[in-house]
Amino acid sequence: MKSTVETLSPTRVRLAIEVPFVELEPSLRKAYREIGQQVQVPGFRRGKVPSAVIDQRVGRGTVLNEAIQEAIPQNILAAVREHDLKTLGRPEVDITEFNDGDSLNFTAEVDVRPEITLPDPATIEVTVDEIEIADSEIDDQVGSLRERFATLKTVERAAQEGDFVQIDLNATVDGEEVPGGSASNISHEVGSKQLLPGLDEALVGLAAGDSTTFTTQLVGGDYAGRDADVAVTVRTVKEKELPELDDDFAQMASEFDTIEELRGDLRERVTRGKQVEQIYAARDKALEQMVAAAEVPAPEGVVKEEVESRKAAMVDQLERIGASLEEYLAAEEKTEEQIDAELTEAATDGVKIQLLLDTLADAEDVQVSDDEFGHEIVHRAQRAGMAPQQYYDQLARSGAAAAVFGDVRRGKALAAVMEKIKIKDAAGNEVSLDALRAQNEAEHDHQH
Repeated sequence: MKSTVETLSPTRVRLAIEVPFVELEPSLRKAYREIGQQVQVPGFRRGKVPSAVIDQRVGRGTVLNEAIQEAIPQNILAAVREHDLKTLGRPEVDITEFNDGDSLNFTAEVDVRPEITLPDPATIEVTVDEIEIADSEIDDQVGSLRERFATLKTVERAAQEGDFVQIDLNATVDGEEVPGGSASNISHEVGSKQLLPGLDEALVGLAAGDSTTFTTQLVGGDYAGRDADVAVTVRTVKEKELPELDDDFAQMASEFDTIEELRGDLRERVTRGKQVEQIYAARDKALEQMVAAAEVPAPEGVVKEEVESRKAAMVDQLERIGASLEEYLAAEEKTEEQIDAELTEAATDGVKIQLLLDTLADAEDVQVSDDEFGHEIVHRAQRAGMAPQQYYDQLARSGAAAAVFGDVRRGKALAAVMEKIKIKDAAGNEVSLDALRAQNEAEHDHQH
């Protein structure tokens, strides 16, 4: 095999490859073997059909085609190694010349990792917003804790919003019972809009033992889209009682003795959450600065692949909730071109960041231990609700394990960079990474 490489741009090369016919012989023999296993010719045992008969039956052209489909990726790989290229994504192949008995000539265009001049992380300075915590945020936290300890008490009055009622329902369309349209003794929070449209309005003002009917449009079943008459009877009305916000409540709802201590703890938790958000904001700004300083170019082919996969994932997600891309576009008031442009912008930024971090990982000689890789697999398996080994086997089968390994390595490179950059808030205070370290340690402990 002979190959030459031509640089098309900082991120793309074209390989011109020539493979003498004699080097195609092994692939040709394999192609005859495989096709011979598939064809049935009377008088010959399967797999024992002579090549001349295969040529006659299937055509020599088909066999040659099968052989070069196998030979092309092998020769691309050899040429990539020979020229020491760091390729990205899938190559685009164009066969320039091939006749039976002659050498195979083809070109392969492929994206390559650009040479990037890295800025010194110590020169990167970012400013993030100050942490501000309003009392109302702590009130909300206390409020949701208080909701969890609410009790229900039966009352002798008409139902109002926020009450809980036990009800019987019976739906009919033109006097005929709707299949599955009756239910008895259901608990429902008035005003929660959890059940049928129109129910909450009908319930307000009804006391235990009262009945009424209302009309609602059915969404599922045989009568979908039809108006149904629903009879509702209230069995009991209960009001929600919230505990007093005092020291007794603090002792019941937490490990603290006083409401002040409880509020103080909640404030600390909110603060930690905001500190982590601050560091994430700093990370994004630092990456943006470094990508700009290094003038990282984005390889078109890789961006295109990334856009395709993101769009496919988006359509997949929509289908899972029973929607289509058209419906999504209508709801968002966007055209498909706008979505494509947004995805392209996001994918371009993402690819540039990956290239920067890969270069950083090389420069810092970042290594990933089996333990670190294992942690990431466990973490992702938990998120996917799968057993770690099953998750890993699936990754290995789809060839995606290397991508996860790359993610871990980039993550380590990013962590090393974050230790070196300067982060300040708008008031000029230095921001430390302690909150993030504490969170990572907590996650790490949680996995064990």
